[in-house]
Amino acid sequence: MNRNKPIFSLALLALIVLCCAFAGLLAPYPPAAMDSAAVNLAPCRAHPFGTDNMGRDLFTMVLYGGRASLIIGLASAALSTFIAVVYGTASGLAGERTDDLLMRTVELLMSLPSILVILFLQAWWGQPTYLSLSVIIGITSWMNIAKIVRSEVRQIGESDYILAARTMGGGFWYILRRHLLPNFVPAIMFMVVSNISSAIITESTLSFLGLGLPLTEVSWGSLLSMSQEALLSNYWWIIVIPGTVLILTLVCITNLGEYIRRSNTRLFSNL
Repeated sequence: MNRNKPIFSLALLALIVLCCAFAGLLAPYPPAAMDSAAVNLAPCRAHPFGTDNMGRDLFTMVLYGGRASLIIGLASAALSTFIAVVYGTASGLAGERTDDLLMRTVELLMSLPSILVILFLQAWWGQPTYLSLSVIIGITSWMNIAKIVRSEVRQIGESDYILAARTMGGGFWYILRRHLLPNFVPAIMFMVVSNISSAIITESTLSFLGLGLPLTEVSWGSLLSMSQEALLSNYWWIIVIPGTVLILTLVCITNLGEYIRRSNTRLFSNL
């Protein structure tokens, strides 16, 4: 029975998250420490992941960089889920005209290139920070979840207990919290998990392009931005090790989300 469960992915993801969360305890060096005598060192006993072109310990940077990427990924996914749940529920409970207008708005937003919208909003916001990246990624990645929520609400919105709650004066938030949320949470969990992965990829892409966190803040994306110089100089560890950690994290999250999707499919097929 456990063969279909992503136990290895879950354990590896938990290990990566815990290591990044406790970077202050596990990192052998301060994140900003530079050693001019240890520039571009290959992995060794003193520096398990090697060093970069400024003598910074790569193991330390991967831990602190993972903390930044995971925080932005989780925060933006939480924000996008909140917006999607509220918007999708409002659309599902609304009348035909309002529902149609809200869904056409979602389709219009989905037709816009998300990376261009993110770049525009970040330029308008100013200096990139944890808050700005989390908010901007969050408000540009909620549309798919909103459509699923709207579909689920339309299916259960005419149920007797929903109609009874509305007849007795139950407000929007009461109905959402007590009756709707428990019913559609399993259906959207796959998308929520996928949003975390997408947010980490987006943050890494922005940092890779030099449009992410400032130079004083390291992330997995900013580590990958050194790839061109590293590959030209044959300093493979500078790109391979952070890239491998990022890919392993994304694969583990994807496996977890796929398991949730399969579980929900089996559950609904048995109803």
